[in-house]
Amino acid sequence: METKQLFKLRKSVRDYTGHLSEEALQSVLDIAQLSPVGRSDYDSMHLTVIRNKSLLADIEKNAGEFFDDTSRQILYGAPCLILVSTILGDVKTINVPYSNAAIMANNMALAAIDLNLGSCLIWGAVMAMIYNEDLLKKLDLPQGFLPCCGVVIGE
Repeated sequence: METKQLFKLRKSVRDYTGHLSEEALQSVLDIAQLSPVGRSDYDSMHLTVIRNKSLLADIEKNAGEFFDDTSRQILYGAPCLILVSTILGDVKTINVPYSNAAIMANNMALAAIDLNLGSCLIWGAVMAMIYNEDLLKKLDLPQGFLPCCGVVIGE
């Protein structure tokens, strides 16, 4: 696909059938690994693939409570959420890990287009989860990592 066409097709999808093949998921993750990372510090990045419906429901419930709107489906019924986490590190360069995470999430969203999948960048639900220690424990993140953003993906 031509680059310009890829960007023209990019949109936030907010309705999913609930399907996502392992092959498609792996292709999206492969693209994430090709993302540029500041100072080539790939060890400071971590992807968490969440397909467990119970955990997705916990994340959604937490976001609804955080934003005082439990009626919204903030993950839009997507079958998969990929969290992008990083080590924040030095305050002087804090924009670097956040930028790395955003670029990685956007690249996954663009990869989804090429695979005829829907995607939506997720910020609010991720922000809400960093204030819930019990939910963070369920993610089993490596020591020192904090979720920055995510992307839901599916058909």
